[in-house]
Amino acid sequence: MDNAKKCLGIEFGSTRIKAVVIDGAFRPVQSGDYTWASSYEGGVWTYSLDEAWTGLKTALNHLGPVDGLAAMGISAMMHGYLAFDRDWNLLAPFRTWQNTITGPAAEELTALFRFNIPQRWSIAHLYQAILNGEPHVKDIAHITTLAGYVHHALTGVNALGIGEASGMFPIDSAALDYDRAMLDKFDALIADRGYPWRIRDILPDVLLAGEDAGALTEAGSALLGGLLSVGLPLAPPEGDAGTGMAATNSVAPRTGNVSAGTSIFSMVVLEQPLSRVYPELDLVTTPTGSPVAMVHCNNCTGDMNAWASVLRETVELFGGSVSTGDLYTKLYEKSLEGDPDCGGVLVYNYLAGEGVTHLDEGRPLVVRRPDSRFNLANFLRAQLYSTMTTLKIGMDLLAREQVAIDRLTGHGGLFKTPVVGQKYLAAACSAPVTCMETAGEGGPYGMALLASYQANRAEGETLEAFLSGRVFAGVTGVTLQPEAADVDGFNRFLARYKAGLTVERDAVEAL
Repeated sequence: MDNAKKCLGIEFGSTRIKAVVIDGAFRPVQSGDYTWASSYEGGVWTYSLDEAWTGLKTALNHLGPVDGLAAMGISAMMHGYLAFDRDWNLLAPFRTWQNTITGPAAEELTALFRFNIPQRWSIAHLYQAILNGEPHVKDIAHITTLAGYVHHALTGVNALGIGEASGMFPIDSAALDYDRAMLDKFDALIADRGYPWRIRDILPDVLLAGEDAGALTEAGSALLGGLLSVGLPLAPPEGDAGTGMAATNSVAPRTGNVSAGTSIFSMVVLEQPLSRVYPELDLVTTPTGSPVAMVHCNNCTGDMNAWASVLRETVELFGGSVSTGDLYTKLYEKSLEGDPDCGGVLVYNYLAGEGVTHLDEGRPLVVRRPDSRFNLANFLRAQLYSTMTTLKIGMDLLAREQVAIDRLTGHGGLFKTPVVGQKYLAAACSAPVTCMETAGEGGPYGMALLASYQANRAEGETLEAFLSGRVFAGVTGVTLQPEAADVDGFNRFLARYKAGLTVERDAVEAL
């Protein structure tokens, strides 16, 4: 057992605000959560910041008594747009990663920078607000992400971990800071607008994992209802991509992970730059600044969750009841009885648009031919295939670039039921997939590990050495190899899926 001290990780996820405490052996020993959801208001997907604080206090209360903490850290869904004036008053509703409303800005910035700027990124949201002529832009003093906002409110420090910062504005991996040439290009682009700020002045500072990011202030402790003590050190805030890399020991070159919940994304640490710009691939960084190729898909389990709710209603209609855990376990396991190609049944799980398939909006669809084998197992298997099909389209671009992946690790809610999601991901990627006991913990566990690195690392110890040598030493998890029948079936499903995207596009146009 390690002699490390306890640490707390918090994540503002898409569906839950979660808190996890890890002990001296880096095992989760306490957890608490709060369920919340985005709302669609005025054409924008958003969350209430008041609810963020209510949810955080609720999650902390659910932990039970917490003492002896050495450090904590804040993580949240990456990207999006939070704009504040000098006194940190919110100037516009929080625009989340789910929004696909920045197409013109993202396209223009990608061409200007010769670097892919996805619609989700903060700089795309800012420039789109400029193109829209939105009056709040002139009053901006700070823009940040949800993790950055909460961290600043707790500590007074306006900074982000480098992985989270890389989803706001491109990072120069040599300088370990925002790319100076691109900052200058952006300032030149908007020079004639007459704004009283320069882009570097309104972005948070960039910190590496392990660097000082401040401590809980009296004002911050008061925001938490006094549940945590003044002076508790905080690690640099990271996004769900960075925490996923930490939680799966995937910060070294040739390692990768897939995080699957409301959204799904893969992160692969690169050995060398890609040969060209791909609009389907984000280039971000690990929490220590190494380059990472990211395939991000907005849609994952959201449609499956909706169908699970309908099927629960069906059980209740006949006087039955089922726990949430049993409901998902039974449904996931039933899918294993389906045909490898889902019997010809197609599902598009697009509650929102998808950058990888170039759709600004989504319409959930179930599509089948009259001769398809439509039964519960095939329907559920198609649902679960659909959670990772768009990801597969993006991963194929990395294969084309001959990006080597020695190990792919799955984590997040999709992998809570043993075998099922892991088996399908192995088929989709034609690669072995490993899941650890902590696969369902995801972001808050990864943030707790980054806080532990902050508090417990040895002098000169790298994050890679800390994770491999101390946290995950002797931890192998369960690895599933792809099965030939599943790979063939998934590829047949994928071929039909690509052909049927015309139907999805028509549905967006017509409905």
